[in-house]
Parts: sequence; C-alpha cells; structure tokens
Amino acid sequence: MAGTAAASGAAIAKAGGSQASEALTTEYDDWIEEAESFLCNLLKYDIVTNWASLNAVKKLILTEYVSSYSAVQAIKYDMSRYSTITNAEDMISVLTFRMKEIEKLLNKSDIQDFLGV
Repeated sequence: MAGTAAASGAAIAKAGGSQASEALTTEYDDWIEEAESFLCNLLKYDIVTNWASLNAVKKLILTEYVSSYSAVQAIKYDMSRYSTITNAEDMISVLTFRMKEIEKLLNKSDIQDFLGV
C-alpha cells in the first residue's frame, strides 16, 4: 500500500537524493505509512481517509512531517552511503528538529482547528 500524505520521491530528496537508494521503494512506502499513522494518533483524526477533504496548502505541513520521517529512516537504514557518518547524523538532526517543531504545532488545539483536523 502506498502512502497518502507524501510520495517516496520527497523522502528520497530529503535523504540526500543519489545517496538515498531508490531500491528501498517498499521501505519508503512503509515508513510513510508509519508516519501517517503517528500523525493520525497525534491528531486523533484520520488524515489518510480524509486527505482529500483537507486544504491543499494547510496539509503541506503534514506532508513535510511524513517525508522527513521517511528520510530519517532511510538515512538510518544505511549510513555507509554518506561521505561520513557525521554527515548522515547532521541530516538526521536537521530533519528531526523540524519534525519536533511540527509536532509542537500540531499539539496545539488552535492549530488543529485551523487545519480542520
């Protein structure tokens, strides 16, 4: 089953493009679904089933979260593809920081009301 909130291409780009193996397509789909499930539970709202009803601009924050989570998983999957482990860890840190900021926003009821979830 393919993810709804993001495509694997976005995650591949965030994971470093050519360094992130496109051979992991099945894994990317699984990671995208994991992130979608997390967001559904965080928001107590089924974003997957109701994806089409969400505002196109407002749901971009959900897409960013899902693709970032998938990218982190891809980087962790095989850090040997990066020039250094530090480079891979830095990429993970940047993506994780942004994900935590998104989580803080999504935990606010006024933001959930704004998004319609």
